[in-house]
Amino acid sequence: MDSIKQVWEKVEENLIKLREDFAKEPTRMAEFERGVHAEFGRLERDFLRQTLEDRDNQIRGSLKRLENWVVVRKDKKQLVTIAGTVTFNKTLFKNKKDGHSEYLLDKLLGFDSHERVTEAAKAQILEEAVQTSYRRGGEAACASEDKVSKEAVKDILHHLRFPAEKIAVKKKVVDYIYIDADEDHIPLQFKEKKGDLEIGENNWKNNCILGKIVYVYEGIEQDSPKSKRHHLVNPHYFCGVYEGEDNAKFWDSIYKYICDNYDVEKITKIYLNGDCGGWIKAGKNRTNGITTVLDEFHMQKYLLKLTGHLLDSAEDARSELTGYIYKGEKKAFKERVEEIAGYGESEKKQKRIKEAGDYILNNWAAARIRVCREDTVIGCSAEGHVSHILSDRMSSRPRGWSKTGADKMCRLRAYYKNGGDVLELVRYQNEMMPAVGEEYTGILSSTAMIRTEKNTHGNVGKYYEAMNHKLSLQTKEQLYFNSGIWTL
Repeated sequence: MDSIKQVWEKVEENLIKLREDFAKEPTRMAEFERGVHAEFGRLERDFLRQTLEDRDNQIRGSLKRLENWVVVRKDKKQLVTIAGTVTFNKTLFKNKKDGHSEYLLDKLLGFDSHERVTEAAKAQILEEAVQTSYRRGGEAACASEDKVSKEAVKDILHHLRFPAEKIAVKKKVVDYIYIDADEDHIPLQFKEKKGDLEIGENNWKNNCILGKIVYVYEGIEQDSPKSKRHHLVNPHYFCGVYEGEDNAKFWDSIYKYICDNYDVEKITKIYLNGDCGGWIKAGKNRTNGITTVLDEFHMQKYLLKLTGHLLDSAEDARSELTGYIYKGEKKAFKERVEEIAGYGESEKKQKRIKEAGDYILNNWAAARIRVCREDTVIGCSAEGHVSHILSDRMSSRPRGWSKTGADKMCRLRAYYKNGGDVLELVRYQNEMMPAVGEEYTGILSSTAMIRTEKNTHGNVGKYYEAMNHKLSLQTKEQLYFNSGIWTL
């Protein structure tokens, strides 16, 4: 308590001086405001420093520690927090049994021995980096002028691991499920290391990778009764760079999400909207009872390619081709395409027209479902979602990614869009870390200790919590410390 008072007394002295200066010159409100902000920032950092050093001193003075650990020296440690960089002293200890050295404060806090950024600061970094850039993410790490480098932000991103999708306590019952799928073309600086991009036949670097986006939803609703705008009902997003065999795993994870959150036996139909690309078609093979639908954007895109050169008669030709699709007259459609291609100005133009016709012919069933417009078929918003979720961060401005960076950022964008807690994601990284020094574990949390005391003493235990509320802060801290220290 004395150390807390000392920290506050110094800040209080400075605040009084600021207020006095403001009284002399009330027009200098900006300087007064900035001064107050700086003092409370300094208060935050000093309070954190003092608290960490007090915990370290508790370990040094612990009789339990003396059984297995001896003091080696004190070192200075810098830790980036949301309040700024905190510099504090911590003690290095040596184990009497095996001779290895360790900072026991790090162990108590759950820190890696080389940890330089706190969980809260990492969460702030990722919350900014997922929306803007590595540089701004580093600047957002803390409130002070201290920054985390772009390279450090990239390193945090590259080492991210994502938890499995949460399973619903009670599965939903819906008639229809909709899946929209598309991709973003992300520019690469390199794949695994600089200089590993291949040069194509046209002497251009093969510096593009597909960032895939798939989202599952239950339908669409109007924003309001009179609104022309709509929104997706309970969408859930999946993004990432998945190539080769990983594409099958990607679709398996999506189908697992559906099975974990919906009663699949009561689903009437699952619609898959997309451009019918190879990786999207593969989703049909990995998902039971799925119906593929060609999205409106690509349908119109290829119909325009077929008829754009016909000038005044182009609209009539598109209506005619659409009619063939609606009636299922595949042969007539193919013959009409051949006829339209004959009006092409060059062989190259004719080839492009035939390729556009082949695209629709190769996806005939999916195109028919789109044109026939079954009551339960709805529009596909994949192009817009690619723009807002992926392109906005990944490719709309000149950028160059690595394969790992592109994959992690795509997945982070999906996690963020799904409403995931970034702090929970940061803490998940520590949960996934391999256990270190397990022979010195045996930690009993204060919560577990209180519960044990209440259970052990039966009826007397109900007074334990009431007694705890009346203890001083110093006594409580000592109590929690003793309950949290491991077997040394």
